[in-house]
Amino acid sequence: MNDEPKNGRGGAQTGATLGFEQKLWQAADKMRNNMDAAEYKHVVLGLIFLKYISDAFEEKRAALEAEKKAGANVEDPDEYRADNIFWVPKEARWPHLQGKAKQPTIGKLVDDAMVAIERDNPTLKGVLPKDFARPALDKQRLGELIDLIGTIGLGDRENRSRDVLGRVYEYFLSSFASAEGKKGGQFYTPQCVVRVLVTMLAPYKGRVYDPCCGSGGMFVQSEKFVEAHGGRIGDISIYGQESNPTTWRLAKMNLAIRGIDANLGAEWGDTFHRDLHKDLKADYVLANPPFNDSDWGGQRLREDVRWKFGAPPTGNANFGWVQHFIHHLAPTGLAGFVLANGSMSSQQSGEGEIRKAIVEADLVDCMVALPGQLFYSTQIPVCLWFLSRDKKNGLGGRGKKMRNRQHETLFIDARKLGTMIDRVHRELTDDDIARIADTYHRWRGDGSGKYEDVPGFCMSATTEQIRSHQHVLTPGRYVGAEHVEDDGEPFDEKMTRLVAKIEEQFAEGARIEKAIRKNLRGLGYGG
Repeated sequence: MNDEPKNGRGGAQTGATLGFEQKLWQAADKMRNNMDAAEYKHVVLGLIFLKYISDAFEEKRAALEAEKKAGANVEDPDEYRADNIFWVPKEARWPHLQGKAKQPTIGKLVDDAMVAIERDNPTLKGVLPKDFARPALDKQRLGELIDLIGTIGLGDRENRSRDVLGRVYEYFLSSFASAEGKKGGQFYTPQCVVRVLVTMLAPYKGRVYDPCCGSGGMFVQSEKFVEAHGGRIGDISIYGQESNPTTWRLAKMNLAIRGIDANLGAEWGDTFHRDLHKDLKADYVLANPPFNDSDWGGQRLREDVRWKFGAPPTGNANFGWVQHFIHHLAPTGLAGFVLANGSMSSQQSGEGEIRKAIVEADLVDCMVALPGQLFYSTQIPVCLWFLSRDKKNGLGGRGKKMRNRQHETLFIDARKLGTMIDRVHRELTDDDIARIADTYHRWRGDGSGKYEDVPGFCMSATTEQIRSHQHVLTPGRYVGAEHVEDDGEPFDEKMTRLVAKIEEQFAEGARIEKAIRKNLRGLGYGG
């Protein structure tokens, strides 16, 4: 998408060598000893955050030192806050802590530093981890970890804090999600999936909302997208909510590391039962809600104002989320979100009727079937939904008017895309992401080139065609089979050749079987 490292593995490297984040993770993971990844996560990410704000502070302090003649006061917190830089008191500055890393009291010193930072920076109140002094945390290993993290950001001064530390934080979030398995996936959406959503929606300007924001990855990628395409970061306003207090804190730290100003509410909260942005109408909704959540308290919300298309079943929150997104969309808003594949075809507990009503309201803009094994948290196959409040007059990227797409829906079957990065995880490559997004933008009329259906990959269907499929939205039903090139060989000749080849292989198999049996008899086995 831009010159960020591609999925944390390669790409442009600023102040770091190739694989820097991975080597750092391996070194930090060795120090974990017997500590659970879910617990160790807060130790490591808390220290990376502390290093980031200390580095940013020291850079600004050096600049103020150079301006002393102009009357700048290096000990005035307002000089830092004016540039959106956190004020770091003396006892919390990284050089002070690293100098005492070998002392047995280092845990308490880090806790005191976190308390001091929260005290002097109200936006961080209640956010930072403060449990470094606990007996279970080996202080020698903590000191070694501080020394290791002290090596981050040794590149050129201009990019060191936000670029390198931001990359490390993001890579570690991903690695912890993988280490924790299903539990970790609740706070981390794979970067390649987020990039598909962001690149397709192209949020250049307006209000961006994620009501189940996890660790804030949707917001980070949205800002990167604006930056990479020549927009201004201040052109988008960010709103989010997260029900898990630990994950909410991770999101606050992740966004602070990136210098992203966001309204995540004064505290965490359940979006269904305590909507912290009740009056918000967003230009873009980006989300990855919990899949097939059965414990969402739906029985207490049977008459909710959000259920315009029917009350969602109490045993599955999927269509509760879909209707919450729609409820919060502005009149020309666009939404892109991840759901389990069952949402495209389920007829249970009234879900089919809700989906039918949403289709008939002409809200479904695009459906994308994704390949399996993209998520750390689940092997459930997933899809992307894209909804549009105004297919006739809506605006696309850079404010460009899109074509009238009333009563049309684009279906993309991307299940064959992606590359395995290890035995169990797959990633979409830059080319895969570009292929999916470019197809959507050409179809919308705000991309370059003319859209055409591609058998086996994409098709533009009418609402009438969707009706003929009983409002099932599975792309495979619409895109058809991939076109296979005719090699010109007559059918009869091809069959004769293939049958001869099979007979040859059967004969070879029989010969090998005979030889094996003979050898076994020679060893005294077999008849």
